[in-house]
Amino acid sequence: MYFRDIVGHEDLKRRLRESARKGIVPHAQLFAGPDGAGAFPLALAYARYLNCKERTETDACGHCPSCRQYDVLQHPDLHFVFPIVKKERPKKEVCDDYLPEWRALLGSGPYFGIDDWLEAMDAGNSQALIYARESDEIIRKLSLRIYEAEYRVLFVWLPERLHLSCANKLLKLIEEPAPHTLILLVSAAPDMVLGTIQSRAQSVPVRPVGEEEMQAALQEREHLDAEAAREVAHLAGGNYLHALGILGAGEENSFFLTHFKSMFRNAWTRNARNMRAEAEELAAIGRERQKNYLAYCQRLLRENFIYRFHSPEINYLNREEEAFSKNFAPYVNEGNVCELMDEFSLAEQHIAQNANAKMVFFDLHLHVASLVRRNP
Repeated sequence: MYFRDIVGHEDLKRRLRESARKGIVPHAQLFAGPDGAGAFPLALAYARYLNCKERTETDACGHCPSCRQYDVLQHPDLHFVFPIVKKERPKKEVCDDYLPEWRALLGSGPYFGIDDWLEAMDAGNSQALIYARESDEIIRKLSLRIYEAEYRVLFVWLPERLHLSCANKLLKLIEEPAPHTLILLVSAAPDMVLGTIQSRAQSVPVRPVGEEEMQAALQEREHLDAEAAREVAHLAGGNYLHALGILGAGEENSFFLTHFKSMFRNAWTRNARNMRAEAEELAAIGRERQKNYLAYCQRLLRENFIYRFHSPEINYLNREEEAFSKNFAPYVNEGNVCELMDEFSLAEQHIAQNANAKMVFFDLHLHVASLVRRNP
């Protein structure tokens, strides 16, 4: 990963390069930004630039031994910690057990999210965490002698998923790091990171990608014409991963929209039998996909509420969603929008806490049925 591979963030790239050239490198930094904004690619490009032997004013050279090792993610002074699921056969308990899958995912492209990683691990319905045992591995790795780089780098991807005991041991390492050790934490939800870790790491906020920068990247990298790139960049809302998803995952959005329509149709007609069947179908799609569906529903409710104001510049609907919203938008109004959003948000929270999905979705259907007919 090079700075040139990252969409937008020119000012932030400039500041990171300047800190490397001046040798002002905080030993713990928290790159915080939503999925698709580029926090992880920025951190990885920064680490490469720091350890490059022949870096230029703008980027790592790409041909020194350190850069070649970073290309295959096998530099002896580069270590990764990331959420995993434990497996008995074959036995997988720590991050190093998943290194082949991790390197394959990083090699497929610089932008990815937790869903991509869960699929790469074949996690099924399991929740991915950084378990307590990983702390022993972290201590072991950071006790090793630096082999050849100027900085030994430990990446912690999604520190919000750290087990508490692992987080506390990492805190001790941040407080008393070994010389020339750099800990780069990359978070998609910094508010969920342990407060004592946040306070000891320098914050590097990574904002969503600008719409014009996104459009230019889509035209150059995905070969879209200007109009198509403008539409996708607008819908993506600064999330390059979402932009790629719009191009390649229309089927998933169509699936979610179909179930959203079905839910509200059953709620309007008070058809309890269909509500139950719909709940059973949603309960079978996997926990991460369920959370994505509920997040999609909340976005669509927001967009339908905004749609009533006839302000297309602040609406983010694709053509299929807009065609549906022309008739559906009046049913999302001042009288029910807050309660509807609360119910979907609560359902997402319960799914994340491993509640019985069938019960969660049936209960959600019942609450929607009580709200959908409410007028302002």
